[in-house]
Amino acid sequence: MPNALTKEKSPYLLQHAENPVDWMPWGEVAFAKARAEGKPIFLSIGYSTCHWCHVMAHESFEDAGIAALLNESFIAIKVDREERPDVDKVYMAYVQALTGHGGWPLSAWLTPELKPFYGGTYFPPQDRPGRAGFPSLLRAIAKGWREERDKLVAEGERVLATLRAGAESSGSGVERSEAAGLADGAGAAFEKGFQYFHEAFDPAHGGFGGAPKFPRASNLSFLFRCAAQQGAESELGKAVRDMAGHTLRSMAQGGIHDHVGGGFHRYAVDEGWFVPHFEKMLYDQAQIAVNFLEMKQASGDERYAWLARDIFDYVAEQLTSPQGGFYSAEDADSAPPEAARSDKGEGISEKKSRHAEGAFYVWTHAEIAVALGEDAAFFCAHFGVKENGNVASHLDPQGEFAGKNILAPVRALAKSAQAAGLTTEQASEKLRGALGRLRAVRAARPRPLLDDKVITAWNGLMISALAKGAQVLGGEKEEREKYLKAAVRAAEFVERELFDAERGVLFRCWREGRGANEGFAEDYAFFIQGLLDLHEASFEIRWLQWAERLQRKMDELFWDGAHGGYFNSAAGDASILLRLKEDYDGAEPAPSSVAALNLLRLGVVLDEGVAGSDGTGAARPQGKVAFRVRGLRCIEVFLARWSATPQAMPQMLCALELACGPSRHVVLAGNPQAEDFRALVAVLHDGLGPRRTLLAADGGEGQAWLAARASWLDGIGPIKGRAAAYVCEEFTCLAPVTGTEELRLLL
Repeated sequence: MPNALTKEKSPYLLQHAENPVDWMPWGEVAFAKARAEGKPIFLSIGYSTCHWCHVMAHESFEDAGIAALLNESFIAIKVDREERPDVDKVYMAYVQALTGHGGWPLSAWLTPELKPFYGGTYFPPQDRPGRAGFPSLLRAIAKGWREERDKLVAEGERVLATLRAGAESSGSGVERSEAAGLADGAGAAFEKGFQYFHEAFDPAHGGFGGAPKFPRASNLSFLFRCAAQQGAESELGKAVRDMAGHTLRSMAQGGIHDHVGGGFHRYAVDEGWFVPHFEKMLYDQAQIAVNFLEMKQASGDERYAWLARDIFDYVAEQLTSPQGGFYSAEDADSAPPEAARSDKGEGISEKKSRHAEGAFYVWTHAEIAVALGEDAAFFCAHFGVKENGNVASHLDPQGEFAGKNILAPVRALAKSAQAAGLTTEQASEKLRGALGRLRAVRAARPRPLLDDKVITAWNGLMISALAKGAQVLGGEKEEREKYLKAAVRAAEFVERELFDAERGVLFRCWREGRGANEGFAEDYAFFIQGLLDLHEASFEIRWLQWAERLQRKMDELFWDGAHGGYFNSAAGDASILLRLKEDYDGAEPAPSSVAALNLLRLGVVLDEGVAGSDGTGAARPQGKVAFRVRGLRCIEVFLARWSATPQAMPQMLCALELACGPSRHVVLAGNPQAEDFRALVAVLHDGLGPRRTLLAADGGEGQAWLAARASWLDGIGPIKGRAAAYVCEEFTCLAPVTGTEELRLLL
């Protein structure tokens, strides 16, 4: 019997619509039912491509006996964390405080007033030594609610008070007098942060620390800023190249990289990047692509450029909607080819129970032999394919990879070529052809479920990546235009489908129409960053204009007027017990970290004449505060966090670098579409250097709009009909140059 989730749009919620559990979506209808029946709430939070969410669903939520326990004693609520990150963050904070760790599926028990009193993550369906199974836990909590409800309610009150106290102290800021030495604090934080990553670096496999290995992109972003500060050829710059290059090459060679279809999986369970959790997330593709592009800039090595292209090709083929927006993810699980032939007529839950992790991506030795024929031996030797499978049992606790192979090169191409009596070029061509044939075979398999939600925040990250791709890879006009076109289509999709122009607000997600939830702080921060990057890649003034408007709205909705920094959610939702400020740059950076950098970038261009832009913080008569002032305050409020544990906020340190360095611009005068203009632009992206704001003096609408806000741009123009570059620091410009070599000497 379908439950109340059948009317939802979220793929994750729809996966549970046929469960025997009487699931309800998050909302007042469910809360009122809990109050009326005097029952506690069981809250389950996950997302559509979460492997362990599927495991718990199959083991427990599809089980009629367990469902009966839930239905009898609890009001069961399902939440897609990607639709409601605000709900997820509140109860994840609770579970982490209670257990010392977090993750998904997130399981929490709440009073009818939404106050948590117990929680965890995945629970097995049977009791295990030292750990109660999910049914036993349900019985115990139901008994406690019947017999000792006052104690559980009191525990909920106590927990909420503790969380509220923590929220008030986190990001509550420092007095401005204490933050006067921001530059000194920045130097110490950069040194401490670099030292942390240097010591945590895994010299054998790349990355930082041991298993599991996550591609936390902001770690490398910070290290690249360290290299830019010191110079790519400095001792520190070379150390960064070694660490970042080894990490990215190891990721690219490991099983975390989809060698057949492109793109990267979520993370690896082992320290060698070999056995992944196979889901593919849009936010990972975007941020990893930027890492590869920055490594290309730092090293000049074309291998990193091709790996960025690999990601862009995958996103274009599998994660791009016909309307131009980018889909969220592909699942880790899918039906094995043999199971897919017999699942016709089954419901979503039944089909999911037949799925296995990585089924779309792994190979038997026999499958490769049939697909590749006489080339199979060469291919198997290079990729470590074995007749009995190449995944060790300790890396396969559920036995899903028995007899299967994950593709990951086990030796250098040159050695494979030598062993086969081939030149390196011949071996490369043979491997390329073999991968193409495997791709055709794989295309006939059942694909993993596509989560076709379009999330504003993640689209912002992908727009940033494509904009940078156009800058770094855009030596050829056709390639530059391809990436710019994809970024522009996504931005226009958000403008058309996820933006209320009358109110000036963004919405969170789109699937078969706009979702009900308005955007959260991350949606604004990541999308504004995307617009700023798109402006600097295209020089279309409309993107900067929209970024300014959205930043004003973000400040209105999320800024903490008492202490500074950005709350994750807007005020006014009674179902959100706490407005939290994130202070950790994880798989996605914290909204305040990205917003701080956005504010500083906007301030460089738009703060002239704003009272307080000198650092006093005074407001203009119309109530506006200089972007730079707010950006500095956003950094200062987290000073205790990033100074004590800089590795927790590497993205915030990237903003700190811009805050403490001199204001740098390059103004390019001329027609942005002309070849002489583009030649100058290309020089600016040749290497990894200090951050510079790029502006176009196009002699038209764009320059007029900019000059109205930054009057010093008014008289800048081409030189004798040729595009010219004006390199400026602290609003003092050197003599303009028109040649690429002249410009290179000034950088």
